[in-house]
Amino acid sequence: IRESATLTRDVLEQHFNDLKGTLKKLLDERLMSLLQEVDAIEQESIKPLDECQKLIEHGVSTADDLLREGESAVHGDVGQQNEKLCSFTKKALHIQLDSLPEVPSLVDVPCLSAQLDDCLLTILKNQIFRHGTVASCPPVQLEEFVEKPGGILVRWCKVDDDFIPQDYRLQYRKSTASHFEDVYVGLETEFIVLHIDPNVDYQFRVCARGDGRQEWSPWSVPQIGRTTLVPHEWTTGLEGYSLSSRRNIALRNDSQSCGVLYSKAPTYFCGQTLTFRQVLSGIETVGQPDRRDSLGVCVEQQNGYDSLQRDKAVCISTNGAVFVNGKEMTNQLPAVTSGSTVTFDMEVVQLGPSSNEGGNFKLRVTISSNNREVVFDWVLDQCCVSLYFGCSFSYPGWKVLVF
Repeated sequence: IRESATLTRDVLEQHFNDLKGTLKKLLDERLMSLLQEVDAIEQESIKPLDECQKLIEHGVSTADDLLREGESAVHGDVGQQNEKLCSFTKKALHIQLDSLPEVPSLVDVPCLSAQLDDCLLTILKNQIFRHGTVASCPPVQLEEFVEKPGGILVRWCKVDDDFIPQDYRLQYRKSTASHFEDVYVGLETEFIVLHIDPNVDYQFRVCARGDGRQEWSPWSVPQIGRTTLVPHEWTTGLEGYSLSSRRNIALRNDSQSCGVLYSKAPTYFCGQTLTFRQVLSGIETVGQPDRRDSLGVCVEQQNGYDSLQRDKAVCISTNGAVFVNGKEMTNQLPAVTSGSTVTFDMEVVQLGPSSNEGGNFKLRVTISSNNREVVFDWVLDQCCVSLYFGCSFSYPGWKVLVF
């Protein structure tokens, strides 16, 4: 409680300090804009009046000079009087002392004033007093963390029965990072966060947006999640496939070389869920299918095969056929296309002495694809709790993410 209260105080203080700074900046900008408007109106309106004043002052100055010249001619010496009077007469004929420039009427002269509406303060006051709330219990909370190879399955739930969610928003960060980042926004209440380093703490939090609302709810109580399982990786070096930087995505390239691409190590353990996903969008971007194309798991890597449809392996072909130890089952799943997700789940159901059929180890296998599944027992002659996974494609364009 104390930690969340301290954090809430810090958030509130920072937010309102930012608001004050922003409001001051906006008010200063508005004041500067209005002052510039006053300056522009003043400059534009005063210009013709200044020009009129200059003309009047020039006329008065000229008349004053002519008057002094006339007085000098009248009171001057008799010898120069005629000459001065003649000059005075010529100048008097060339100036117009009886005309004035047009002066704008009083109604045409601007009179500036500031119009300030006091209702702005009322509006701001009402908005400020309604701004911000303090919630003691977020409507959504984190519920469960499930370890995945190189990832964590995060589940959350709604704890406020009156809250109707429109979207959920999940964020995470490394324990050493300072900022959270979005990892999921949507309607689901669980999400697998990939690209997680094993044995490293990650902090998660979730919030929701109510139906018909724009703002997000308060964050849930942050919780720590981690995985101890190393990420699944495809093995490097097979000529027919290109791998992503994390080696969890394999792309069948246009090389003529073919064969089975296996995992780097037997990282799939019984009791876990292994997921393959075609990550390209649009069926036209997926490679052409071939009856040998397969996704599945096997006891060991065996080079020299161009498909997983062999002994000591279970797989699904891209046309949906299921093979166990190289034999096709009668049950069939939907074809694998762009965006398809195929999952394998296995559990040990028998471990004992050899039977008449020669097998002493039995795994119950569930393969799911496009909301359909097949369940069968896989009999082996050796104990296997960790398995390799693999894929084989004959034509370029197939791209598979494994997790």
